[in-house]
Amino acid sequence: MSLSLAFLVALMVSAGLYLAMQRSLTRIVLGFGLLTHAANLTLIARGASLGRAPIINGTWVAVAISDPLPQAFVLTAIVISFGLTVFALGLAYRALILKGNDEVEDDLEDRRIARLRGERDRDLDQLGDELDLLEEDDERGET
Repeated sequence: MSLSLAFLVALMVSAGLYLAMQRSLTRIVLGFGLLTHAANLTLIARGASLGRAPIINGTWVAVAISDPLPQAFVLTAIVISFGLTVFALGLAYRALILKGNDEVEDDLEDRRIARLRGERDRDLDQLGDELDLLEEDDERGET
């Protein structure tokens, strides 16, 4: 893979990740679109071998032919990503119609679990501090 293609893939992946981390569903869909395009470009760049077509003028050429498998993989990935993109855009449009915006809201259950997890972590930290104090007392010979 040439340096320019590697730079382009890195740029597309970073822009795709940035967009996928946003709260707007349309930006998330665009981010995943960029990520799939970067993956397709990587497959094509890594699988591209300079060779001739397998059949020229009706005769089979058996030397230095190009491998069609990466191209088949990319074609399949394009079809799958197109279907997923259309489905995700349909969901975003439905959310826009029903709610008036396409932002992803925080889940109240996730907030509750995070709060309980924070309380549990604080309890474990306090228990760890008490165990450290007991170990220090044992090392000094105190009971």
